[in-house]
Amino acid sequence: MEVRKNLSDKELVGRLQSGSQINETVKAIYRNYFESLSWYVMNNNGSRQDAEDVFQEVVVNFIDLVQKDKFRGESTIKTFLFSLNRHIWLNELKKRGRALAREEKYEKGQEKAEMDAGHFIAGREAREQVVNLVGQLGDTCRRILVMFYYNNSSMKEILESLNYENEQVVRNKKYKCLKQLEQMIAANPGLKQTLKNLLHE
Repeated sequence: MEVRKNLSDKELVGRLQSGSQINETVKAIYRNYFESLSWYVMNNNGSRQDAEDVFQEVVVNFIDLVQKDKFRGESTIKTFLFSLNRHIWLNELKKRGRALAREEKYEKGQEKAEMDAGHFIAGREAREQVVNLVGQLGDTCRRILVMFYYNNSSMKEILESLNYENEQVVRNKKYKCLKQLEQMIAANPGLKQTLKNLLHE
């Protein structure tokens, strides 16, 4: 039997507590409250999918609280659900913010390694010396760095050539190769100065 739209808060809570017609009651909660709660998520850097995911968590938490007799009815169900919705979404945004900060830090580390070691590869006159140095890193590093810096190959082209899982794996490998190259250059002051002179002639 389809639950009518104007089911009261008391009736909704009563059904959730007793566990009777639970599926129909949950459908009624979705029908009555999803659109208004999803609006908050979508207007605060969220997508429709985010709104759906958050609402599912809201409903699960709400049912759990009702069945543990922790919902006292001091506010309306709508107000209570909105508060849960807001809390869950703000926590999710914080998590994403931390993840983004970690990702940006990682990307900056990669950029620095490329600036420190990559400019040695870019100089035409120093190319031969650098290729010899790169050769000492091993075949995989040599192929990646030569393809990227000398052949101007894209990550996709390198991926296809070396059969890695995805482009991110190739980027990570290139980053590690550059760090190795940077350490080798740093350990050889004479080579570093020679390359520096060649690159600035």
